Parts: sequence; structure tokens; C-alpha cells
Amino acid sequence: MHSESIRYLIVPGWQGSPEEHWQSHWQNSLPNSARVEQADWLTPRREDWVAALAEAIVADNTPVILIAHSLGCITVAHWAATAPLQSLRLVRGALLVAPADVERPACAPALRNFAPIPTGLLPFPSQLVSSDNDSAVSAPRALEMARHWGAEAGILAGAGHINVKSGHRRWEQGFAYLYRLQNRLEHHARRRA
Repeated sequence: MHSESIRYLIVPGWQGSPEEHWQSHWQNSLPNSARVEQADWLTPRREDWVAALAEAIVADNTPVILIAHSLGCITVAHWAATAPLQSLRLVRGALLVAPADVERPACAPALRNFAPIPTGLLPFPSQLVSSDNDSAVSAPRALEMARHWGAEAGILAGAGHINVKSGHRRWEQGFAYLYRLQNRLEHHARRRA
């Protein structure tokens, strides 16, 4: 099972991830990785973003691990809530970093069409990573999302929105969460075998 190749699909949030963002570094350093490209990064429409993600997942029938940031995490949750079974089967797991709380009062109006946030269990193992001082989501809300989604959760101290602005360029420590998720997936696969 370990020999199957895996694709890494990078799912950026609102405004995309710039060159120096950790998602860009990861895309350059992980084998078989690609990015979900959105037609409109600035005024995101939920159905367009979900459709672009859906398309990227089925573009190839290699199993996928999703690596999402911010609004990208919410996009993954919306996709998982409506995707057909054969697409869901392609996704082995998801790393969900700094999910944006699009239901919070101070949320940018451009993102409100992503509310409400789906509360169903994700049909694949997931690891959520957030921070205790992220202006886009409070730690209790991040933990609540993790609980709804059935995700393991890690809350970092003082990491902000885990983006360039908060000093996360290569974000090497993030790989530890990815490896943890992958170990769980292998364990999961062995149990099913």
C-alpha cells in the first residue's frame, strides 16, 4: 500500500498564496504536487471555488492529500459535503491550516457566501492546525470545527494566521503535521487491508 503514489493538492485561501507563502514552498518541495487555481482570487464565489477543487481532484485518478489554508479549508469542507462517492474515494486525507471562520461578525463581506460552514464529519482523516491569536478564527472555534469534522487538532501559540504576514514562509514545522497525518493514513490503510 505504501508504494501507491500520492498527489499533493495545495488549496490556497482568499487572494491566493504568494511566492513566499509556505504553500508555495511546499508545492516546490513535495513530489507530485499541484495547486488548485481559482479564476477569481479576490471575490471568491463558493460554488466556483468548490467546482475548481472538484475538477482538480478528479483531474487524475491518483489518490490525493489536500493541503488547505484559510478559506481553502472551508472550500474543502463544502466540497466534501456534496462530492460524489467516487471523487471522495480519491482523497486520502487533508491538512487544514488556519481555517477562516466565515461566520464571525468581523468576517470580510467577500467571504460571507462561504457561510454557513459545513459541520458534517469529513469522510477522510484530517489534521487541523490553527493558532491562539489568529484574527481569522479563534482557538475555540478552530477546535469546534475540528470536532465537527472529526479532525485531529493542533493549536500553535502566537502563530497568527500561519501566513507570510505572521512570518511563516517555509514553515518547516508544518511538515510534522503532514507526516503525522500520513502515518495515520498508513495505519488506516493497513487496518483495512
